[in-house]
This record gives sequence, structure tokens and C-alpha cells, in this order.
Amino acid sequence: MPKSLWLLVIGMMINVTGASFLWPLNAIYIHQELGKSLTVAGLVLMINAGTSVVGNLVGGWLFDKIGGYRSIITGATISVISLAGLSLWHDWPYYVIFLATVGFGSGMVFPSVYAMAGTVWPEGGRKPFNAIYVAQNVGVALGAALGAFVAKFSFDWIFMANFGMYVIFFFLALFGYKTIKVEGAIQTSVIQEAKPIKNKSRIIALALLCAGYIMCWIGYVQWQSTISTYTQELGISLNQYGLLWTLNGGLIVLGQPLIKPIINRMQNHIKAQMLVGIAIFTLSFFILIFAQNFTIFAVSMIILTIGEMLVWPAVPTIASSLAPEGREGFYQGIVNSTATGGRMIGPLLGGIIVDSYGMAPLFMVLMGIGFLGFVFTAIYDRGIKTKAQSSSIAA
Repeated sequence: MPKSLWLLVIGMMINVTGASFLWPLNAIYIHQELGKSLTVAGLVLMINAGTSVVGNLVGGWLFDKIGGYRSIITGATISVISLAGLSLWHDWPYYVIFLATVGFGSGMVFPSVYAMAGTVWPEGGRKPFNAIYVAQNVGVALGAALGAFVAKFSFDWIFMANFGMYVIFFFLALFGYKTIKVEGAIQTSVIQEAKPIKNKSRIIALALLCAGYIMCWIGYVQWQSTISTYTQELGISLNQYGLLWTLNGGLIVLGQPLIKPIINRMQNHIKAQMLVGIAIFTLSFFILIFAQNFTIFAVSMIILTIGEMLVWPAVPTIASSLAPEGREGFYQGIVNSTATGGRMIGPLLGGIIVDSYGMAPLFMVLMGIGFLGFVFTAIYDRGIKTKAQSSSIAA
């Protein structure tokens, strides 16, 4: 990998490590420490994700207008200031206010990092996106494990740790990213036939792809909201819950050599890779219907992680292939805002279902949502293929 990509990878790992001190525990803190219902907790997380959606779109737009360095520094500055406030004032309603501004600032960073990763190593295809994805999960494994341990003593230290890690990221970006040069358009072999196709077809394909992606995220985010509080009701400790996320991040990092042959075999069939991943992903929620102890939750998390490893890196890769020259940031902003949209809708939807009907109906709903994600993904490139074939015949 180029040196500039290594800087992006290290920065993403530091960024996510800090964030992972807090985000797995958000719903628990709101529900248990602040005394709010799961529906209210879901609403707070929805606000956080909503501001992050706006940040994703603004960050992607700024990448195309002023470059990745300035957009990342702007987002990082907003996040550092917000986390400083959160460290000092995290009672109600200050918690909601600062969580919202953190969402906006951090949301600006992610699409720019992904767009920069693809443009500094255009010949790498999906490799730069996979590298960023792995770095994120190193951060998840470290942050979640350390966060659950620290939370046993005091939640105050959680906020301070998050702030401290983001300060480190800010200075790495300030001095390290300034020299990163962004090349022209990203060209990969994932959808070579899409080159002559008009932008309208690409946008439709991106919309369908993102529709499938948001379905996956609505399910995935339940682990950070409804499922996290459910584990506490079953007597599973905070340490064990944090261990589930350490298992998730560790499996993604250490499992790369095991999954690499599968990825290589599907090199030219990225849609098939995603469909297999979504099917595995959905199976994990079926397992949760029977979960009453830590072991079953761990089995479900392992299955979820395998599906995630096939789906998550594929989406920004396809978005890069669909993006016209000069629009890389915008397309990555759409993808990242879609993921954040799932994080916005999921906690509130899950909280309402659980408060009204219980956990088992929620898992059934999530299986149905997973099926919808499968359908959207299966048809996302239909318009592209049809137009590509028509162009070939006309030629």
C-alpha cells in the first residue's frame, strides 16, 4: 500500500478506537444512567445519526469542492470541540446536544477518508476500501473492550478517553494528511461496462444499492441499542457485552487470511459476494430468537461478522466504480449517509417494537428487513446491464 494510504488507515483506527469507547454503551447509558426508556434512547441515537447523515453529505460535497484535507480537518475540529463539551457536561439534555454535534463532525470525516483512500491508490480496486474497513474494526475491537472495562469504574472516563483519542486523530490529520495528493477519477474493474452509461442510470443503481445497504444497517445497529440492553436484562455483564464487540473486530482483522480466498474467487462477482453476505447476515437474527446466554449471543455475533465482512467493503467499492470523474466524494457521501441513515432509523424502530411487543417480534421483523435488503441488492445493476447490452448491440 502507498504510504499515504497507511496514514489514512492509522488515522481511521485511532478515530474509531475513540468512538468505540462510547457508541456500544450509548443505549445502556441513556437507559440505565439517565433513566430514559428504550424509545427515548432510540430517539437520541436517531438524532445523532441524523446529524451524521448531514455531515456525510456535507463532507462528501466538500471533498469535491475543497479537497479531502480541508474537509477532514473541518469535521475533526467540530468533533474535538463537541467531545470536550461532552466530557464536561453529559447529563440530560447536554448529552443529546453534544452527541448531535459529534455526529455532524465525525460524519464529515468518513466520506472524505474513503474517497481519499480510493483516489490515492486507484489501481488497488477494492483493496484500499478493505484496508480502511479492517482499520475500523481494529478500532472497534480495542475501543469496545477497553470501554466496557473502563465503564465498570466510571462512565466519566469513557467520555475523556473518546476525547483524547480524537485529539490524537486531529493532530495526525493536521500534519500527516496535508501532503496527501489526490489523483483523478477512481477506475476499477467492478463495473467496467458502466463507463458509457449516463449518470442517471448510475444514480438509480446507487440508490438501489444503498436501499439494500440501509436494510442491513437497520438490523446491525440493534446490537448497539435494543440488543445491548437486552443482554443486561439477561444478566450478561458489561464486560461480556464489550467482549462481543471485541470478538467482532478481532474476527474481522484476524479472519482476513481465511476470507481472502472467498473474496478472490468472487473478484468479478461482487454482487454475488454481497448477496451471500446478506443471507448470512440475516441468519444471525434467526439465531438470536433462541439467545438466552452469552454463548448464543457470541455465535450470532460470529455469523453476523462473517456476513458483514462480505458486504461492508463491497458497497464503497461499487460506489467508486459508479462515480463519474470529480464526483467521488459525493458518491462516498451518499454511501456513508446511507449507513448512518440505518443507524438513525434502527434504534428508534427497534425501541418502539421492543417496548410494544418484545424482543422475539423484533428479530422476526429484522429477518424480513434482511430479505428486502437481499432483493434490492439483487436488482441494483439491472438498468446498467440492460443499457450496457443495448450499447453493445448498437455498436
